[in-house]
Amino acid sequence: WCWLLPRRQKKTASHAVTELENPKDCSQAGKPLLCPSHPTEELQLFCEQCDQPVCRHCVLGRHRQHPCDFTGNVIHRHGDALRELLKSSQQHMDTLEDVLSQVDEMGSAVRSRAEAVATEICLFARGYVKAIEEHRDQLLKQLEDLKVQKENLLHLQKAQLQQLLLDMRTGVEFTEHLLMSGSDVEILVTKGVVSSRLTKLNSIAYSTHPSVDDRIQFSPHERAGQCCGYEVFGAILNKVVDPARCTLHGEDLHSARQNQLSGFTLLCKDTTGERMGRGGEAVRVTITHKDKRDCAVKPTVCDNGDGTYCISYSPEEPGLYAVCVCVKGQHVQGSPFTLMVEHKFREHRGVFHCCTFCSSGGQKAARCACGGTMPGGYQGCGHGHKGHPGCRHWSCCGQVKESSECLCGPPSDASQGSLLRTVAL
Repeated sequence: WCWLLPRRQKKTASHAVTELENPKDCSQAGKPLLCPSHPTEELQLFCEQCDQPVCRHCVLGRHRQHPCDFTGNVIHRHGDALRELLKSSQQHMDTLEDVLSQVDEMGSAVRSRAEAVATEICLFARGYVKAIEEHRDQLLKQLEDLKVQKENLLHLQKAQLQQLLLDMRTGVEFTEHLLMSGSDVEILVTKGVVSSRLTKLNSIAYSTHPSVDDRIQFSPHERAGQCCGYEVFGAILNKVVDPARCTLHGEDLHSARQNQLSGFTLLCKDTTGERMGRGGEAVRVTITHKDKRDCAVKPTVCDNGDGTYCISYSPEEPGLYAVCVCVKGQHVQGSPFTLMVEHKFREHRGVFHCCTFCSSGGQKAARCACGGTMPGGYQGCGHGHKGHPGCRHWSCCGQVKESSECLCGPPSDASQGSLLRTVAL
């Protein structure tokens, strides 16, 4: 009950405070409450200013100037205020109980959800581990097959070379013995057969290098597709680029324009002629003017990561260029080749119009390179008249494509004068 006691203020500092021994005692009907300052007097009045019950002696004393009234007259007002506070507190209690219930329910839901997610994680991890193990087994099998394939090719090459060596050794030993021990007649008689045999052996083509190499690499970051529904990484790389099988493609391979960005594509292939499918090769490109040795174009090589390389360049000087494309220091198929760079794109000096009549504002003297005329003394073209191309065209050369190269030569004074009379709308 201490929390019910008002805080001491300056005006109530001298008031005495008594502690209720038992709240049940206060509820006993008919037992009056006596004034702490005047023990013989009953608390029948209430001081509004001090907000506390007082006796009649208190009203005549310390509360003389304070508004006071009998407790029976003010109890309804103060009781209603307490009842409102009580109602509000009870509502808060109900809300708190509901929130506590929701918190408990949410705690149970969190635990249940966490258990379900833990089960999902375990299932995912088991499936992922299984997928990785299967992918591992596939990689090891692929590696074993590749090793057996290379070994078989080496064994075949070895057997062929051993047989060729044996045949040559036999032929050489027979020829040496013939030349050392045979008579002149014997040498002349067998010369044709021996010579034919040695010539045939010498003409047999054979590789001076092993038919395969030991290039077997594992790339752990290479995407390897899906296994058991999971994306897996790691691939065995055994393809070796063959510069002689690499090809060049593009419309701008042998021709280009001055100060215009051009380019072509390099497609890298392996020893079997299949596309490499990955980048990372050492590609070197040089573009040098044939007449001006100090004039070279600096190309840009872009690795697309799929076995193709985009080579772009912008020549500043017209003329004939020599282009070299090398992979690992060796020329690719078709390299070196020549590149003809023509003069820069000739821009139109006229107007791209519908007709001379409209674009010149109806001037009769305005001409057009399309050669069209219209009646009434007009020297230029008009819609639907003789010589009109039937669409918009350039007044300087008659070209009907807006994005095109001007076909007319250097401007003359006469043509400039006629073009000046042709103005844009």
